[in-house]
Amino acid sequence: MPLEHDIDRILISADEIQQRIRDLAGSINDAYTDEDRPLLVCVLKGAFMFLADLTRHLEMRHEVDFMETSSYGARTESSGVVRILLDLERNIQGRHVLIVEDIVDSGRTLDYVTRNLETRDPASVRVCTLLNKPSRRVIDVALDFVGFEVPDEFVVGYGLDFNEEYRNLPFIGVLKEEIYVESPEGDAR
Repeated sequence: MPLEHDIDRILISADEIQQRIRDLAGSINDAYTDEDRPLLVCVLKGAFMFLADLTRHLEMRHEVDFMETSSYGARTESSGVVRILLDLERNIQGRHVLIVEDIVDSGRTLDYVTRNLETRDPASVRVCTLLNKPSRRVIDVALDFVGFEVPDEFVVGYGLDFNEEYRNLPFIGVLKEEIYVESPEGDAR
């Protein structure tokens, strides 16, 4: 059965995503110069598609590194405990850092990552997120570049997953509730 059958509705089309990424890249291009040479820190796994498309539109010299965190596991709700599973390879002291996130929900993961990176004495830390879900915010976090604001629904696609599936969908869709309620790994909201 194709993954699309598990989607209740498409929230943001593939074309809308690509247009917004071009707009975000324009704003980022205005914020940094070649001399800044920002380091884009992709928060894995969800942001990998967003980063790949975003970096193609950036005009300044920049580098890319990766962090992997965990706060969900195979659940639909954050556990509230954030762990770093993969840390940066590069030293960020004195560097301009741009955190690239797929979605900011409770704010716990981003707050943890931001505070962690700030202890490493970077020149600056900014945040670019494809999706912002302010209705779920538990910790207030600063967002410098935001793609879309989304409602309090469980979204998948374009890198976002449920139980490691649906990342390959080219759009952002709302997952049918029966998929994650019936799943032994999921928990009903």
